Amino acid sequence: MARAGRWYFGWNIVAAATVLTLLTVGLRMGIGPFFLPISQDLGFSRSLLAGIVAIGMLCYGLGMPIVGQLVNSWGTRHVLLLGVLFIDVALGGAVVATGPIGFLLSFGILLSLGLAFISPVTFTPVIARWFTRQRGAALFFLSTGSMAGIAVLTPALGWLIETWGWRTTLIAYGILLTVITIPLALWVMRENVPEGADALPTPDPGGRRPAGAAASSSLCVADALHSAPFWKVVLGLFACGYSMNLLGIHGVPMLVDHGYESLVAAFGIGLIGFTAIFSSLVLGRMSDRMPRRNLLALIYFIRGLGFFGLLIVATPAQLYTVAVIGGIVWAGSVALSSAILADIYGVRLVGVLYGWAYLGHQVGGMISSWLGGWAYERFGTHWIAFGSTGVLLIIAALVSIRLPLQGGYVLKPAMR
Repeated sequence: MARAGRWYFGWNIVAAATVLTLLTVGLRMGIGPFFLPISQDLGFSRSLLAGIVAIGMLCYGLGMPIVGQLVNSWGTRHVLLLGVLFIDVALGGAVVATGPIGFLLSFGILLSLGLAFISPVTFTPVIARWFTRQRGAALFFLSTGSMAGIAVLTPALGWLIETWGWRTTLIAYGILLTVITIPLALWVMRENVPEGADALPTPDPGGRRPAGAAASSSLCVADALHSAPFWKVVLGLFACGYSMNLLGIHGVPMLVDHGYESLVAAFGIGLIGFTAIFSSLVLGRMSDRMPRRNLLALIYFIRGLGFFGLLIVATPAQLYTVAVIGGIVWAGSVALSSAILADIYGVRLVGVLYGWAYLGHQVGGMISSWLGGWAYERFGTHWIAFGSTGVLLIIAALVSIRLPLQGGYVLKPAMR
């Protein structure tokens, strides 16, 4: 049964995916509170630890196309369970590591691969199948998990690290993730979508299918990879990953270097995610009522201005104001990108294409993760990393506004 009374079961899947995204993306984006304690405890320089995190970001991205293919072959449930196994082994290795090699293999590589198995790429295909009319809203609701992860886990991890230490905090996280993921994977995730799901609109009397449907039915991945819209989405996701990972890893240290107390800095970064939880509910509804490209461009543009704002704030009140404004548009770029890919290329390919596109997200994250540490140690300023982020986001806004309109694009034959 897809419905119990008037309740649509697809929303159970969205809720479960949102909770798991909160936990996994929250840890990946909440590395900031861990950064200085790990660096000081293990004797790592900022550049060395930033390099380990950067390699992890790349591994996270490289895992995405694999995850997209495995979800198509094995199903969401099995991918989630494998991800839990990877994460638990990785966390066990991280807490006993004493040198850079062991920490790189566990915290940098294996943990990143495990987190990739419990990521938005894992959930996007099943949600896209369960939702058509409300696809934008459903994927936006999924993105609230990422925002809640920043809002909840960043300050929570900061407090736990000060109370328990970073090793005990990682162990507690692994236990929590395991006891939540296993039941949700076994009893909530369903691959088979019932007929008439999402209260689909009545087919057009003329027998026409949505724009792009005919092309997507025979489209292969290579065709999509040779088309311009795909690479425009990738460029935007590159800027998105560059900005999100820079803020998640170096946002708290940057604010501490600018004179803020660590808890004030963690709260300021967490406030971005907290605001985004509520704004994403509004943006999700808007994404099904206006051209998605316009909303995506607006998100990138305002977010770019926000990074310049974080560099010049001088008081906690100014920090919290910029955080609230930035949080309004912090969510949605990933959700909109995945929805646009489904609109243009069809649901059948969205998992694999989203995995490849998300690799661009993580390449951006890898570069900014390294740059944030290296540039500060080399030049003594955060303007290089955070300023370049603002510029990239504004460029992404200009590129995104030229994406095809929703429902108004028929894929042209691939250039070969």
